[in-house]
Amino acid sequence: MANSINKKNYTKITLLPLILLLFPLVATSYKPIYNLAINCGSSTNNATFDNRMWVGDNNINNTNLFTFIEPKTTYPSLTTQPNSLSNIQVPYTHARVSLSNFTYSFSSITNSTVFLRLHFYPNLSKSFDPSNAIFSIKVNNNITLLKNFNPFLWIHDYEETITKEFCIQIKPNEKLNINFIPSIMNKSNVKYAFINGIEIVSMPSFLYYTNLSDPNYHLKSLDLDNTEYQIHNEKALEMVYRVNVGESQVPPGDDTGMFRNWDNDFHGYLEKQYPLSVSSEYMHHLNFLNNTIPNYTAPEAVYVTARSYGINVDKPPNLGTLVYDYNVTWNFEVDSSFTYMVRLHFCEFDRLIINTGDRAFQIFIANTLAEERADVISWSGARMVPVHKDYAVTMYSQEGSSQIERVNLSIKLQPLTNMNYTKDSDVTLNGIEIFKVSDKNNNLAGSIPKLINISHRHKLFPTQSSKKSISPTSSISIAIVVAIAISSLMLATVVGITGFLLRKRIKNAMKDSSSKTKNKGSPPLPPHLCRSFTIAEIKAATNNFDDASIIGVGGFGNLYKGCVDGSTLVAIKRLKSGSQQGANEFMNEIELLSQLRHIHLHGTLCEYLYGSNNEPLPWRQRLEILLGAARGLNYLHAEVKHKIIHRDVKSTNILLDEKWIAKVSDFGLSKVGPTGITTTHVSTMVKGSLGYLDPEYYMFQRLTLKSDVYSFGVVLLEVLCARPPLVRDLDKNTASLVCWFKRCYDEGVAIEQILDSFLRDSITGECLEYYCKLALSCLHDDGTQRPSMSQVVGGLEFVLQLVVSEEDSEVGTTQKEMKGLRFLPFMSDEGSDMHFARSRTYKESTISARPSTQEHSFSEIGNQRTRSYSCQNFKVNI
Repeated sequence: MANSINKKNYTKITLLPLILLLFPLVATSYKPIYNLAINCGSSTNNATFDNRMWVGDNNINNTNLFTFIEPKTTYPSLTTQPNSLSNIQVPYTHARVSLSNFTYSFSSITNSTVFLRLHFYPNLSKSFDPSNAIFSIKVNNNITLLKNFNPFLWIHDYEETITKEFCIQIKPNEKLNINFIPSIMNKSNVKYAFINGIEIVSMPSFLYYTNLSDPNYHLKSLDLDNTEYQIHNEKALEMVYRVNVGESQVPPGDDTGMFRNWDNDFHGYLEKQYPLSVSSEYMHHLNFLNNTIPNYTAPEAVYVTARSYGINVDKPPNLGTLVYDYNVTWNFEVDSSFTYMVRLHFCEFDRLIINTGDRAFQIFIANTLAEERADVISWSGARMVPVHKDYAVTMYSQEGSSQIERVNLSIKLQPLTNMNYTKDSDVTLNGIEIFKVSDKNNNLAGSIPKLINISHRHKLFPTQSSKKSISPTSSISIAIVVAIAISSLMLATVVGITGFLLRKRIKNAMKDSSSKTKNKGSPPLPPHLCRSFTIAEIKAATNNFDDASIIGVGGFGNLYKGCVDGSTLVAIKRLKSGSQQGANEFMNEIELLSQLRHIHLHGTLCEYLYGSNNEPLPWRQRLEILLGAARGLNYLHAEVKHKIIHRDVKSTNILLDEKWIAKVSDFGLSKVGPTGITTTHVSTMVKGSLGYLDPEYYMFQRLTLKSDVYSFGVVLLEVLCARPPLVRDLDKNTASLVCWFKRCYDEGVAIEQILDSFLRDSITGECLEYYCKLALSCLHDDGTQRPSMSQVVGGLEFVLQLVVSEEDSEVGTTQKEMKGLRFLPFMSDEGSDMHFARSRTYKESTISARPSTQEHSFSEIGNQRTRSYSCQNFKVNI
């Protein structure tokens, strides 16, 4: 259930591994026979960001697709819109609401297995009290999907939406009917049903159901001594969790044609232990060997990333049995009294794992041993071959109660106790799917959340809590009265205009008053988060704002380096007269920094690249600084409760401390990003720095997380070329660093015309190749084609790993030492590191080079072949 609750602003981010940006993958999507999306309550057809058409159920032109059926009662169904339309998109822009039963009937959908997805947004118009939205949903009157369901009880934020996904088998000569039934409590307590969106997408018949004719299909029952369990097509399934393990969310548009949403495992599911690592493979394509599983089973993004513990404990000599107390565990809250199908997705891409027995581990599901010796190579037959294992487990209440309760379904991976059976003690997992199986009465309805802090939930809807809510009955009655009183329309119009002008005047006066009050008397920040300094302390720290202490200059004013308490170094901002940003932006920055408190967020990079007399930074140090900054931005994008878009990423906002640790700074322009399931962006006035602005943001005022990625791509070029992003004195062909670099890259211009001259003898061809491709992927004109910051982190770690391996080879790393070096992890404060697996065999480079007289050779990790590269007359080819 947890993964089907979403913020209303669906962030359209194509979060695929770096392979999808650097090396195209070949994926065959499933072509659904039925693909129908309904925007309930709407009279128009609308396309979403992924070009999927949602048809309005109030549009007469769509009657051939379905039939809307309701009884002829005093209170027919209504169409309505939510309280706020500022950030929401289809299908949450409208809703169908009724006090009576109503049905959507699809006569053309028959003899098929389908996904049925129901979308709810409880924040309806102020006429409807969300606590009265209690109803049941059935399919063909014999499958109960939801009973006494109230979406309001499942949310924690007024912006949240809920998506319920089911798998239904429609029999031959049977049509699909979806019945909505308001609950009947008593005559004085009227309830209503509502729906925002309906999706019906056909699916392969045996994607999740048992195929009795397939000898390779196995569904192991953990309740019946590991015997076979079967899910027949008369059963209904509810998808409760679908997780892309180790990576970011895969949105519906990036699924294999069935519009499934793959959540990430960062929030709420993963039991934090240290360390936990994410590894990625982007050098080879997946291989669906001998049709092990169909290639539409899951997106390739799921199979090319995995999560493990991050260590491999070598087996001591003469000691085969050890007990390792580490594990990787995911926890999922489910309803008791139901059987669940748990599908685990695997793909072994570690280059050191080749044969059966190279890696084996144990799997526990709901504290029951599911696999005593899980060996992915044994299951799949080879590396890069996806495979999944299915298990059935029945969940019971903790105290044996017959009542349905919320209980924990855990998935735990841990090492074998006997290390004689494996060379590698680490674990690996790529994806998780959990489905609830309908009971003997074809019921899927689960528990109802306990009514705890119900008054707090009402506060989520200020329009309902600030004034008396209008019930659906009174709302419909009002409509009738208005119809009867149509003759007084002109009088009402005059009165309305007068009232509007009066209210507008009052509102403006109150707004001005409120603004003044806020500026004068806003509450102080929590003392445990912030320390207040006197002006005397600040002057002492900066030597009375001595110009020698200035370490940066921005739109707000000067940034000073200071020292407080005798030894603590601080950065101090001073507002200059006439600043275009002002105190509000400064307070915004302080509040954000106070809530984040992350080690990577504090220091400037620009002055060590150009425009100063500082010594140029060596290549490795530049990469380490970029990696630290990327981690800081990734923390903002993925690790905090509400995603934050920095909006002003540039080299002058990457500060460096005395140990050359990068700190992302200047949050004056930062915005809270899209936070849920329906919006691709935040609409906002364009702010930022010229040369770094995302073209999509600049042209359409659509700010996304990928806007930061674009700006960081500009920084990547700055670091490589040691020049500003814009140089107005140059001709139009070279004034823009991004345009100049792209043109040089496309035309295969000699690299010495682009590269910082200081780096020409210290950067190798392979390293340059990957770095350039990473930078260009960040600078893609289409934001959806850019990597996420987590993928940028992984790409930089990979490039840095190349540099480290080159340096190690130059100082004479022995073959034994190199053989043991598989990954170079970089740990974050949160205990989650990302790293890229290096190839054990040489892959031909797409960069052409002429041998140099002075060789800079290096050994690849796990491979002692050496190669020479020179940057002289070096051309980059696509």
